[in-house]
Amino acid sequence: MAALQAQRLFLTASSSSSSSCAGRPRRGATCRAALRVPAGLNTAASSADGSLGLKLEWVDPRVIPTTTSAPPAEDCTVAVEKLRAIAEAAADRAEMHDIIGRQRDNWNHLLLHSTNSLTLAASVMAALAPAAPSVLALKASAGALLATAAVTMAAAGKIQPSQLAEEQRNATRLWRQLERDVRAVLDLKTTPLTKADVQDAMDRVLALDAAYPLPLLPGMLEKFPKNMEPARWWPRRRQASNKKLVAYGGAKSRSFGRRGGNGWTQELEEEMRGLLRVLKAKDEHQYLKFGKALLDVNRGLAVAGPALAGTAAVAAAFIGGGEAGAWASGTAVLCGALAAAANTVEHGGQVGMVFELFRNCAGFYRKVQEEIEACLGEADADRRENGEVFQTKVALLLGRSTSDLRQFRRMASASFKDEDITDFAGKLF
Repeated sequence: MAALQAQRLFLTASSSSSSSCAGRPRRGATCRAALRVPAGLNTAASSADGSLGLKLEWVDPRVIPTTTSAPPAEDCTVAVEKLRAIAEAAADRAEMHDIIGRQRDNWNHLLLHSTNSLTLAASVMAALAPAAPSVLALKASAGALLATAAVTMAAAGKIQPSQLAEEQRNATRLWRQLERDVRAVLDLKTTPLTKADVQDAMDRVLALDAAYPLPLLPGMLEKFPKNMEPARWWPRRRQASNKKLVAYGGAKSRSFGRRGGNGWTQELEEEMRGLLRVLKAKDEHQYLKFGKALLDVNRGLAVAGPALAGTAAVAAAFIGGGEAGAWASGTAVLCGALAAAANTVEHGGQVGMVFELFRNCAGFYRKVQEEIEACLGEADADRRENGEVFQTKVALLLGRSTSDLRQFRRMASASFKDEDITDFAGKLF
């Protein structure tokens, strides 16, 4: 009997609810029904006194949250194993670059001191040869030592041991950073790992391998490039928008005012755009300009050292008695001393290392620029990284506080000329 009453109530409520809802056109809506039992009564008692009720509510499928299926457990396990392999490879690469870096730093010191010793000893022999009884032995010894010094200087100028050591030191730091990042991803248990995480790590590995190769010959980086370019050790990003629009505020966010804009405000965007202009016009440009000037100096020293030592070796062959022999002796001594001086400035001053340092600093600022461009290139602020977190990261990279970044807001305007920019964005380098 209770079942019949419940069925009758359900049919009555359904017909009345359908008639009331007929006047409200809800396309695609779904009716959900639930049988309600009064509190304190059991089902049998409720059925007996007819107090069973029916609760109807309309559900719009457009607002029903859709659940995304998590990746299969097997795929997640495979991704974890791949990331662990990448972390182990990064740790191994860091150790290899550290060992090779120390070895090449030793090369720089050994080649510097041994070449200078050869050159100065040969210069002394060339000076003493005209007055010595055994002229032939001294001039032959001086010529051999100077020729050896010329070859050694040419080899050292070609490979630039101080620059090689700086490359390996920077590579060691970046490989250790990659290992820490991958292990941090593995330690996070909040989201399952996917193929995208593995691909991102692999892209970073390949970019680092290309930026700082392990082999010396062949495969080492060009030590005297035609054009000064910043170092690049990170994978290239796909540009989501025009760089000019990003720099001058053409790609404004559409999400301000909705859930707080994910930490982004119009003022913060202007700060980032102004900072982007300063990084490109001042910081990166400064290191590229200094690096190009230093490259020219290093190229001149790399040519002058072997040329002077070779000239001294040729002059040593004409040392003998008479006025001509004296002039040859003086030429050998002078050119040998100048060759030692050029070698000391080039490798003792580690000009190649300073050039590589400038190149890495320019690359550092280029990387910060690309990160800002990629973030501002996403018009929907909710799909970006949180604005306050991103602001803090950029401030730490530049050695500034977040409040210091406000001064770059006025530089986001197109009316502000690059020539009027006097301050640098970075304080670390």
